[in-house]
Amino acid sequence: MHYHLLLADDDLDDCTFFEDALEELPISATLLTVNDGVQLMNFLSAKFDSLPDALFLDLNMPRKSGFECLSEIKLTDNLKDLPVIIFSTSLDMEVVNLLYQQGAHYYVRKPGEYNKLKKVILEAVTLTSKNKLTQPTRDQFILHS
Repeated sequence: MHYHLLLADDDLDDCTFFEDALEELPISATLLTVNDGVQLMNFLSAKFDSLPDALFLDLNMPRKSGFECLSEIKLTDNLKDLPVIIFSTSLDMEVVNLLYQQGAHYYVRKPGEYNKLKKVILEAVTLTSKNKLTQPTRDQFILHS
C-alpha cells in the first residue's frame, strides 16, 4: 500500500526531520507539508475528493492553531473522517484529554531522537491504516516513542 500523508507544522527543521525519517521506513509514502493552520484548511478544502490517509498535526502553529484546525476538521462533514495524529512537543494531560474528546486519533510527543521518530511514525501510520475510521480507546491514544 502507498500512503499519502500530510504534515502541518511551522517548524521547518521538524518537517525535514519527519521527512527524512519517513524516507527510511519500510513503507511507501508521499508526504506533503503545510506550515500553518490557514494553509492546512485551504489545502483540505481543495482536496475533499482526495484527502490524505492521515494528517500529522502540530498544535502550535501561526494564523490558526492545531486546536482550531482539529475542531474545524471534525465539524466539517467532508473532513470529519480524516485520521488526525497530533504531533506536539508538549505532553499536558489536560490538553491530551481535550484532544481525545475532540476526535483526534492519536497523540505523539515529538521525540528528539531520530530512531524513536522513525518508530513512532511507522506505528502511527500502521495503526491508522488498520483502524482508519475508528478512534482508539483513551488508554491507546498516546503513542510512545
